Amino acid sequence: MIKPLRKAVFPVGGLGTRFLPATKAMPKEMLPIVDRPLIQYAVDEAMEAGIEQMIFVTGRGKSAIEDHFDIAFELETTMNERGKSLQILDATRLKPGAAAYVRQQEPMGLGHAVWCARDIVGDEPFAVLLADDFMLGQPGCLKQMVEAYNKVGGNLICAEEVPDDQTHRYGIITPGTRDGALTEVKGLVEKPAAGTAPSNLSVIGRYILQPEVMRVLDGQEKGAGGEIQLTDAMARMIGGQAFHGVTFQGTRYDCGDKAGFIQANIAVALERADIGPAVQAFIDAR
Repeated sequence: MIKPLRKAVFPVGGLGTRFLPATKAMPKEMLPIVDRPLIQYAVDEAMEAGIEQMIFVTGRGKSAIEDHFDIAFELETTMNERGKSLQILDATRLKPGAAAYVRQQEPMGLGHAVWCARDIVGDEPFAVLLADDFMLGQPGCLKQMVEAYNKVGGNLICAEEVPDDQTHRYGIITPGTRDGALTEVKGLVEKPAAGTAPSNLSVIGRYILQPEVMRVLDGQEKGAGGEIQLTDAMARMIGGQAFHGVTFQGTRYDCGDKAGFIQANIAVALERADIGPAVQAFIDAR
């Protein structure tokens, strides 16, 4: 029996050093794509996929994320007094109990961040969403994955084809049989040395995992970069549980990278009726 997917983990404890000084006092997940922060897009994607509980793994200096999904009393009172609609804030107000926060005391890698949520996840399957990976598609990336999960169960990771000269930057899938967007995962290798990658299917920031991964992470040692890698823990589960990659039907922007972040802003802006024509005119005039 395939257990329904109700919970999602958002690892948001990273330091965001690639965006300093902007991220000195502001979480990188609060950087906006036009007028919505990255973390809002990720939460909206999770809600579209039917997720009921959002679990944020935070760190010091990340209170802006908690505030963003809370009631903003002074702002809302002032807007009401001035007769302004609060509809624009609707998506930022999660239902009571729908958000849980746990702190990652030190940045020890994605695997460690996910492990910090173990008591809230409990004995249920769960999704992991990395807000840095900004995914544009219809339906959303996680909904595409949930549709596949409801058919095959087990563990699923989002996959994207990358150029051969970039495979050393990602976790890479050793593929088995393929069925459309679904690929059997025979193995995973984190950031393989140039020329040694088993495929060009990279692992990107969306996962659906069974709770047993938490028990693997209990004893996980540090891997690439001196961090506890989620990829290493998943690799140890392959063979014992079903594992598939789902190739995302849409566009991914790496918003952990400055160029990718700017590209995402431009792409979203151009699709907006209110600002798209002005942005297009600016580009055309350059």
